[in-house]
Amino acid sequence: MLPDIFGALANPSRRTILHSLRGGPLTAGELTGRLELSRSSASEHLSVLKDAGLVSEERQGRHRIYHLQAAPLQEVSTWLKDYEQYWNQRLDALADLLDGQSTEQENTHD
Repeated sequence: MLPDIFGALANPSRRTILHSLRGGPLTAGELTGRLELSRSSASEHLSVLKDAGLVSEERQGRHRIYHLQAAPLQEVSTWLKDYEQYWNQRLDALADLLDGQSTEQENTHD
């Protein structure tokens, strides 16, 4: 079964975890404190992120240290680029339409 990267990213708490890990590895406790979630809820979010390959877990004694694994995000970036081009074209067409309407209004007021 392929990891569900998009499903993992759909939740704001999981996006916050990834954002927090951009600054470097953090313990489960540090992440729980930043999210203001229960330990079990934070653990569930971390499990989803691990299953999607977006974080890795390292055990150091009693602590679990989480690391960002950004490589799977490249797939998301590639997928979004196609839609970025689509929306840029649509916005350019809208701008052209609005410019045309503005020109028409200026000509009727002359």
